[in-house]
Amino acid sequence: MSHKFKPLDDRDWPESITSLRDGFAGRLNVYRVMAHHPDLLAAWAPLRQHVVRGRAMTDQQSEVVILRTGHNLRAPYEWAHHVSRARAVGMEDARIATLAAALESMAEDDRVLARAVDELMTGARLQPGTRQAVISLVGDHGLFDLMATVGFYSVLGFIVNSFDVPLDAEVAAELQARPAP
Repeated sequence: MSHKFKPLDDRDWPESITSLRDGFAGRLNVYRVMAHHPDLLAAWAPLRQHVVRGRAMTDQQSEVVILRTGHNLRAPYEWAHHVSRARAVGMEDARIATLAAALESMAEDDRVLARAVDELMTGARLQPGTRQAVISLVGDHGLFDLMATVGFYSVLGFIVNSFDVPLDAEVAAELQARPAP
C-alpha cells in the first residue's frame, strides 16, 4: 500500500469533514483514504446518499450492478465488501458467484443488469436493446441510477486498486469464516 495514502486514523482526520468521520466515511477504509482530499469526500457524500440509499433499484439489483462493476475492475476490496452486502440483503453465494462468470450463467434479470454494466465499462454506452431491457426491469430512473452506480463504484475501484486499500476488519473476518464465492 502506498504509505502516503493509507486510511487516515481519527487523529489525522481533517477537521473540515469531522461530521463525515462519524458517519459513513469513518466506517470504511476506502473513505478513510479518500479523506486525504477532504473537499472531494465532502462533495462525494450527497451522491453516495443517492446511489446507496435513494436509488430506484432494489437492494439486490444494486448489489448485482456493484458486484459486476467490481468484477470488471478486478477490485478485490469492492468484491469482498459487496459479497458481504449482497449476503446481508438475502443473496445466496451461488447467485453471487455467477456475477463473476459469463452472462449465460446468470438468471435473466441479473444478466440484463450485468450486460448493461459490461457495455458501459467496455464501450461507454448502452446498446438500444440493453437500454430497453434495463428500463423494463428497473424503470427510467433505475436506468440512470444503474449508470450512476457504475460510475460511482468505478471511482471507488480506482482508489482501492491504486492504493491497495486493505479490507475493513469486519469484512475480512466474515470472509475468513465464510469465504467469498
